[in-house]
Amino acid sequence: MQILGSLFAIVSLVCSIIILIDAFKSAIWKGIVGILCGLYLLYYGIVEFKHPNKTVILAVWLISAILGGGLSVMSSSGRI
Repeated sequence: MQILGSLFAIVSLVCSIIILIDAFKSAIWKGIVGILCGLYLLYYGIVEFKHPNKTVILAVWLISAILGGGLSVMSSSGRI
């Protein structure tokens, strides 16, 4: 299960990098703040991110982050 959690984490990372690239294209300070503060990246993704597949990218990012974190915690605590 740890491998599955790692896979979800990688998918989440790829989606966040897509949003970060757009933030850096918009303004350098938005990209830097997005790296330093995940909540701002979430705000940017919901409010300012303009992409044809915005909802898919955001949904995959958030769901994979939750599943990856949950599976990693559960496998490290020995519950699975």
